[in-house]
Amino acid sequence: MTHLKQQPFIKYDAVNQKNHIFLLLLTGLGILALLSMLLAVGLGTVKIPPDIAYKIIAYKLFHLNIDNVMSQVSPAHMDIIWQIRLPRVILSAVVGAGLAVCGTVMQASVQNPLAEPYILGISAGASLGATFSILIGSTAGLFFGLGTAFWAFIGALGASFFVLILSGIGGRMSTVKMVLSGSIASALFIALSNLLVYISNDAEGIRSVTFWNMGSLAAAKWDNLTLPVFGVTLCCLFFLSQSRTLNTLLLGEEAAITLGINLTKVRRLYMIITALITGLIVSVCGIFGFVGLVIPHVVRGLVGSDHRRLMPGTILIGSIFLIWADVLARIILKSGELPIGIITALVGAPFFMYILFKQSFDFGSK
Repeated sequence: MTHLKQQPFIKYDAVNQKNHIFLLLLTGLGILALLSMLLAVGLGTVKIPPDIAYKIIAYKLFHLNIDNVMSQVSPAHMDIIWQIRLPRVILSAVVGAGLAVCGTVMQASVQNPLAEPYILGISAGASLGATFSILIGSTAGLFFGLGTAFWAFIGALGASFFVLILSGIGGRMSTVKMVLSGSIASALFIALSNLLVYISNDAEGIRSVTFWNMGSLAAAKWDNLTLPVFGVTLCCLFFLSQSRTLNTLLLGEEAAITLGINLTKVRRLYMIITALITGLIVSVCGIFGFVGLVIPHVVRGLVGSDHRRLMPGTILIGSIFLIWADVLARIILKSGELPIGIITALVGAPFFMYILFKQSFDFGSK
């Protein structure tokens, strides 16, 4: 009897220990994310020591002239840190968190471990919008006063609504119909983009389209950070509050319906939000993948599939991953920089193969 009475206390202690370990891990990841941002602003074609970068940022943000930094730093270094690298690092952290969260939500919503933000054809829609703006829509852009980012955003939104409408035809929306609708949308929009490229005679425009489709954070500026930061922050806060619903979705459609979840309503809401955020990100940075596919599986291997732990871990590790992917894109070539989409693919594909063959997906099993 004494042994039986002690079991609940043993279980309670184990839960407390697990929570304590998770909090330590989360704290460590938060510190690592901040250190990554500080180190990343000093790396590039022109290397600037981290202590100088910190003093420049402190001066610009709080007007703290630490160790009389203004007399030690050249105006060129000041401009590099404040006008170029810091907005870029902030954008990389925000985009990494946003794509990783969207991937986590989509994998739970469609119950498919291979889902990512682009599974619904969002990237293809954005590519079509950008291609139209660059190759054919220059006249329309001048007429309406709208740029490539706007048309990419409109293309991403159009693709998401196309998939939602297509998957809802003929009855209740299902995971299989959504995935198949995404495949149809991707094929259709990619074909239309290729058609625009084929009939265009603008060699410089074709080069711009190619670079757009490989993704880049080079366009990061203070004046275009507000919308991505605000949108991704709201998205992360919302999905942090949806952990219980996301955990329920992992149990399967029948179990979720039995527990009172309106699957059609919840999936439509989650897909619209992820489409909006992905379209917003693509409109600023172009297209690059594997972040929303790989990062959620990496975090599941660390903390399990409970979204109360998975979601905050995904936000931090997604930010850290893209910060350093952008650093590699900046320093790997001496004559210029690689598009970040190439870096994420080269790093993400082998790592995902390792997860696939050496470990299980651990999708909803913890």
